[in-house]
Amino acid sequence: MLQRSVDETEYHDLEERVEDVQLLLAHQDPQERIENLQAKFDSIYSIKDDGKWLQVRNQDGKWIYRSKRMIAENPELPDLARIPAQGLITEFHQGSRYVRTLTYPIKADGRLYSVQTGLALNKSMALLSTFRTSLLLLTPVMIVLAALGGHWMSRKALQPVAVLAAEARKITDRNLDKRLPVLTARDEISHLSETLNQMLGRIDKAFASVRAFTGNASHELRTPIALLRTEIEVALIRPRTSDEYRETLLRLHEETVRMTNLVENLLSIARADAGAETHSRVPIDLRTLLEQIRDTWQPPMERAFVEFRVEIGPGDLTLLGDPAGISRLLSILLENAIKYTPPGGSVILSASQSATVVCLSVRDTGIGISAEDLPRIFDRFYRGAKPDTTVTHGSGLGLALGKWIAQRHGTQLIVESEPGRGSCFSFSLVRAAVGPEVPILSGSGG
Repeated sequence: MLQRSVDETEYHDLEERVEDVQLLLAHQDPQERIENLQAKFDSIYSIKDDGKWLQVRNQDGKWIYRSKRMIAENPELPDLARIPAQGLITEFHQGSRYVRTLTYPIKADGRLYSVQTGLALNKSMALLSTFRTSLLLLTPVMIVLAALGGHWMSRKALQPVAVLAAEARKITDRNLDKRLPVLTARDEISHLSETLNQMLGRIDKAFASVRAFTGNASHELRTPIALLRTEIEVALIRPRTSDEYRETLLRLHEETVRMTNLVENLLSIARADAGAETHSRVPIDLRTLLEQIRDTWQPPMERAFVEFRVEIGPGDLTLLGDPAGISRLLSILLENAIKYTPPGGSVILSASQSATVVCLSVRDTGIGISAEDLPRIFDRFYRGAKPDTTVTHGSGLGLALGKWIAQRHGTQLIVESEPGRGSCFSFSLVRAAVGPEVPILSGSGG
């Protein structure tokens, strides 16, 4: 860049000298004799350009002026026809000097002249040489300084990352409540710390949920297994009658059924948490589905001395959902209703529709839910304290699973309850627009 700048400056300097000669010739009389013109140029340039390089020749090939150094060097001055319009740059040595010349054609008062002017490049060459030497010496130094500065800056910039990494290595599954330090500077590192802390919070919550789930599951499984073992050991102590063995087997069967339901609920929730539970939404003939549920639950309701009714509104009740999931959700609600409704009470399964949705509800006249228990009834393994009832069956997983099924269908379970006056669980599903080409599934018990 410096070389190009110096070359341009020198070229402009040479152009200005040519323009001076052209201006001087333009003020001369075209009819003036060549000797007078030579005398004028000599009087002007013999002092002004002494020690410089200048020679001027007219179109007739006669010299108007030649400086002493031009005469001494005698460089070639091409004819006007051979000089390009933009000028001609040439260079030569004269002693210790390195000279650059510009040969240019000019026109003044209708006459053509060829002008050749030059200047020494020694100062420019010395400047460029000094600059080049300095640059070669300074470049390695600047590279070393830049490398050291970059290393220092990178170490300083990455020091917070190293601190975060050291603190992160201290966090294990035993101290997930520990958090990474957040810098006061609002930069990318502080945002990273906050993001990692949020992630640790989610992991801590997940670990706590897994621990609680595992502990509750093991507790729920330990109790029926202990009962089975006790019943079997008692039955083996001495020989018994067939009626006593039958009674023992009935108790064992009751516990195995309870264990089976518990394991199925645990597996369903585990698949739900892992996202492996299958789910399909198809048009369902709700009337047929509710009739199947009524046939399934009518016998256990009669054995519990609880009145059971299914109320279905008028019209074509067709909704969009998973048949097995809807059937299971209603079974969970009916199981809770029969469990907490004393003999002589009633349970009503009803379905009604509006323009866009179908509302399903299970209402009972049971013991109800207290205001303290109501916010937690959908928590896993939660069973509220009910001193006024002897109901002890259940794992506390049914409503949690029912809540998940409702969420998978894009709805939520709504609870209305008052202690001593029963409860009502309801949810709404989108109606299905069924055409003649779309099959309607009646659903099946799940």
